[in-house]
Amino acid sequence: MADTSPNPFPLMEPGLWVERVGDRTFAKGTPALFLDRDGTINVDTGYPDDPEKMVLLDDIVPVIAAANRGSIPVIIVTNQSGIARGYFGWGDFADVNGRVLDLLRARDAFVDMVVACAYHEAGEGPLAIADHPMRKPNPGMLLEAATRIGLDLKRSLIVGDKPADMDAGRRAGLSRGWLVDGEATSQAGFEVLPLRDHDDLNGLLVAIETL
Repeated sequence: MADTSPNPFPLMEPGLWVERVGDRTFAKGTPALFLDRDGTINVDTGYPDDPEKMVLLDDIVPVIAAANRGSIPVIIVTNQSGIARGYFGWGDFADVNGRVLDLLRARDAFVDMVVACAYHEAGEGPLAIADHPMRKPNPGMLLEAATRIGLDLKRSLIVGDKPADMDAGRRAGLSRGWLVDGEATSQAGFEVLPLRDHDDLNGLLVAIETL
């Protein structure tokens, strides 16, 4: 007999997790703060599958809190190729991500949506897709969130620790992004700013507060 039990996870397709967190509502046309997860919100442990190993990066907490105060939706957009590669499953992702959200809540910082893409060319079965439109540097996860919440992408900001995060922001139509430990660059109307020290952090906080 076929298993007809509902999927316990918010999967829109085998490799795409879209989860609305909390019950905050936002006016149509609001900008968002997009955040990569591993290496941006929490220490990147490399294919994280153990919630007990999750440790927050301190600098990101005031960033999220500033967006919360300004009624700016906070949206995690994260590549999770470890699922495609068979290193862990969606259940492990749920446990790890839940732990990250709990650690943030304990410090009065709240996330409004989580979008995760598991597709990767080195994967197995239905997840073995190269250059999937949802996988950064493609903009699919940001566009999905924008459609669901009704965002103004041009005014939105992105923070990440890899050039792929910045590329995803640029391709989605954002105008600014902050690259952890990166260098300042500009390309096709998209400005990349570094996030390396206290001054850089203050610049990001001012950008959020003036959205």
